[in-house]
Amino acid sequence: MGRATAAGLATMAASAASNQVGAAVGAHAFASIGPAGVVAVRQFVAAAVLLPVARPDPRRFTWAQWWPTLLLALVFGTMNLSLYTAVDRVGLGLAVTLEFLGPLAVALAGSRTRTDLFCAAAAGAGVYVLVLPGPARDYTGIGLGLLAAACWAAYILLNRLLGKRLPGLQAPAAATAVSALAYLPVAAALIVAGRLHGPGLLYAVAAGVLSSVVPYAADLIALRRVPTQFFAVMMSIHPVLAALAGLVLLGEVLAVHEWAGIAIVVSANALAVASHRRTREPRQEVPR
Repeated sequence: MGRATAAGLATMAASAASNQVGAAVGAHAFASIGPAGVVAVRQFVAAAVLLPVARPDPRRFTWAQWWPTLLLALVFGTMNLSLYTAVDRVGLGLAVTLEFLGPLAVALAGSRTRTDLFCAAAAGAGVYVLVLPGPARDYTGIGLGLLAAACWAAYILLNRLLGKRLPGLQAPAAATAVSALAYLPVAAALIVAGRLHGPGLLYAVAAGVLSSVVPYAADLIALRRVPTQFFAVMMSIHPVLAALAGLVLLGEVLAVHEWAGIAIVVSANALAVASHRRTREPRQEVPR
């Protein structure tokens, strides 16, 4: 396995693990500040950390750099809010399955060989077996889950594009700053209501670091090292890590179908890694 691929795999794994731990922490803040409040704080924290590090200069951005950055800001502000609301309405299992349709669609669309196609389909089947979502009549919740899926697909494609057009972490830094500005009214309303304080705020700040700062930076770096389709297949590790986090951190015993789903997803990812090693794209120079 090439160094770029190995580094990309390690970065994706770290991003997914951080994201799932952050999601578990952020859920504790729902009762006090709601999903919108958690998303708002996440964007503020991400902007506060990434802006001093990346130091983007918007005055020098060309339109070719600005338009995907603005779209990424819209994705940041919409993706987690739609997912959190979907989870609240239709349950975690169905919401996770619906959201994974986004990266699954990217993986299927980018499939170049039968092996790629099989890996993507197997990963999707594994996620379904893992969560075994039940029927739901809440069409609003289903619609929000599909919106989260579309946002996740757009997130992958925009990060891939911006990784080529802007150096370092300038793209996620600028996008989170724009998204944070859009969420200022939410924060103002919570402050006026006297709700933006105490443990709820601390949980949301921690979620901002773990589920926004780390993944936004890590995913951009990973997409500079691995193909988009390969990255999309590897996103199936998110629900797997969520289930394992529940086992390790919360003492939740996994059912037989959950272990089966984990085995399918892990096998699909292992096959994707092996296939990518044999037919990987010509190595691209990584922007510094």
